[in-house]
Amino acid sequence: GQVTATMNGKHELVSLEIKPEAVDPDDVEFLQDMVLSAVNEAVRKVEAMTEEEMGGAMGGMNIPGMNLPGM
Repeated sequence: GQVTATMNGKHELVSLEIKPEAVDPDDVEFLQDMVLSAVNEAVRKVEAMTEEEMGGAMGGMNIPGMNLPGM
């Protein structure tokens, strides 16, 4: 309950709240920004890896309705 995270439909972290009593109150905004950036970078990496793996697994297959990026 000390940290609240909100994500959008693109799996991006859009807000992060850290209760001031959990850390030094002067550091809360800085920590929120750092965690927000780190989580969104991790999401981008996972999406890129997933896209790459799906492209490799589906490469050369022409399945109607399966228009994956990179194919």
